[in-house]
Formats: sequence, C-alpha cells, structure tokens
Amino acid sequence: RPRSRPYRPALPQGCSEPEVREPRLRDTPEDICFDATANAIALHPERPLLAAGDLDGDVYLYSYSCTEGQNRQLWSSGHHLKSCRDVAFSQDGQKLFTVSKDKAVHILTVEEGRLETRFPKAHGSALNCVLPIDNHVFATGDDGGMLKVWDLRKGDAILEARQQEEYISAMAVDGNGKILLTASGDGTLGVFNVKRRRFELLSEPQNGDLTSVVLLKRGRKVACGSSEGTVYLFNWDGFGAASDRFALRAESVDCMVPVTDSIVCVGSLDGVIRAVNILPNRVLGCVGQHLGEPIEQLAVAPGGQLLASCAHDQKVKFWDVSALRALVVDDYRRKKKKGAPLRALSNKAVGSGEDFFAGLRDEAEPAAA
Repeated sequence: RPRSRPYRPALPQGCSEPEVREPRLRDTPEDICFDATANAIALHPERPLLAAGDLDGDVYLYSYSCTEGQNRQLWSSGHHLKSCRDVAFSQDGQKLFTVSKDKAVHILTVEEGRLETRFPKAHGSALNCVLPIDNHVFATGDDGGMLKVWDLRKGDAILEARQQEEYISAMAVDGNGKILLTASGDGTLGVFNVKRRRFELLSEPQNGDLTSVVLLKRGRKVACGSSEGTVYLFNWDGFGAASDRFALRAESVDCMVPVTDSIVCVGSLDGVIRAVNILPNRVLGCVGQHLGEPIEQLAVAPGGQLLASCAHDQKVKFWDVSALRALVVDDYRRKKKKGAPLRALSNKAVGSGEDFFAGLRDEAEPAAA
C-alpha cells in the first residue's frame, strides 16, 4: 500500500545520521583562481560582482561572497585576440568596458556577457587603460601616450591627444566629469578638459614612471605612484609641479586605490599591499600579500569594507580593510625601532604560519592608532 512518508533505510545499531554542516561565514571571500595571470580586476559599484581580464585575452565575471563555497563564475568572454589590459564597470553598473593589447575596446553587458559595442582598431598602439567618465563618455590610453575620449552617442572619439611620450598607465577624473588626469611612463601627469575637449597642461617629469593616479582630500589633492617607490602629491590648482613627495622604501608603487579620503592601499613588485596615510604621510602597515608575486591591480568594493588584489600567482585575493576607517593619524611621529617589521592590519596579513614578514622591513615610521 502507498507509504505516507519517504522510505529511509535503517541505520546500523549505534550509528546516527550525519549532521548537515552549515556553510562557514568568513571575514573575506575565498580566493578566485585563474588559468592565466589576471592583469586587471574591477568590482561592481553596487553588487558583489568581480570582473577580471587575463593574459590570454579572456574576460570573466564572478559573484563573490563571504559564505564559504559561494563564489560563482557567471560568464566568460574570449573576444579579445591578445592580453586584456584593463576592465571597468560603467557608473550605472550595466556595462563592462575592456581594453586589450589587440588595440580593441569592447563593451559587454554585465548580465549576460554579450558583446554590445566593439571598436576593433580604437588606437594605433596597444591599449593599456580605460576609464568611464559618465554613462555615455569614456576615456582610453595606449602604449604610445595617446589619449582618446569617446562618446557612445556619437559612436566615435570626441578628443584625441598625444601629449605624453610614453604609455598611459592610469587615469582619474574629478567628481564633475570635467578634468581628466593621466599618469604616464614618461614621469608626467597630464591634465585634460573633457567638457571643452582640449589639453590643459603637463606636469614636470618626476623620477621613474608614474604608474597610478588617485584623488584624495575631497578632490583637493592628487596622489601619483611611481616605479621608484615614491608617492608624489599635487595640489588641485597646481599640477605643474609636485607639492610633496613620500618615499615608501618599497620596490615600487605599481597600483594604488583610495580606501578613505586620506588612506590609500598600494601594491608593489614585492607582493606586499601597504596601507598609506597621506598628509600626514605615514606607512600604516600591511593589509595583505601575494607571496613574492608582483601585484597587478587593486580594487575596492562598495562601502570600502573589502579590497581585492590580483598578482602573478594567477589568483584574486580579498582583504578586510574595514579597520582602516577607524585609524586616527596625527602629526606626532612615534619613535620606532629601526628594522621592525610592518604592522599587520588584517588577520590574513599576519601570514598563516609562513615566516614572510621576517625579512620585510618598514623604514617609514607608522603613526599611533
């Protein structure tokens, strides 16, 4: 006769049913591993989504979660013929911009990964970076120092300028979408007026390649990282010459992202992610590391709680940077014993049993928290 409940075989005497373990909640999402080195990453402005472009030209979209085992690949795209150099979400989060060594700009839909718009020969040289300015306008920079600003409504570039002699490594724009800044391998900072579609000025060349550019102090200060391990500061109304410089004593500053209005995280050739306070200038400590692997790019999640990093170890790692918001940095320099290790600013930075920090020295003086 029909059973009133599902049949379960009897368990041997003395045995009990195995307990179903709840997924563990972590401080940060688990690492995401790739088949090739991820050159570029971007985090969605509203949702827990990560985009990555790799050395083979493939682009991936992942959803990430602090619940164990919940990271998911949503789609992948293999439209680029050569290495994908940069990825960026549009401000409304509906499109993903990608640029490549193959000189092409691709615009994909975030939901499906469908190729919506393509500029196959956007530049004469390999593309290096892309920056959405608003939902219709975006900028691209290439290995030859050429900057182009594009308007999707016109389907073409509305500004083309080659004022810098080496590759454009990074770009930033003010809150009004008016002034565009470009960091270059020739050591200069370029200033362009997007609204008036013209070049404004070029800074004096600094030592080494300028590798990154960010706005701080509510837009009043601009910080640029260099391949020499120095951060150069500019006043917003004085781009001709640097107002200050701060040597981190790191091998390099390869990438930089703002976490608060005064604190940036910088990635270096030595694989260490340092938290740095700007004005007063202090190395606060180490947020995390890719052991001995040069760091390619950093990205901050909405709300500033999580930092993502990609390096030559073919991994994207996540770091908890929420504690940085509580740090108070004053002008008083505490005397520090020479040769002391970098202060760990997250539980993952302490190093899971590896004696990584034994040889790592922070020669700048940290502030009291």
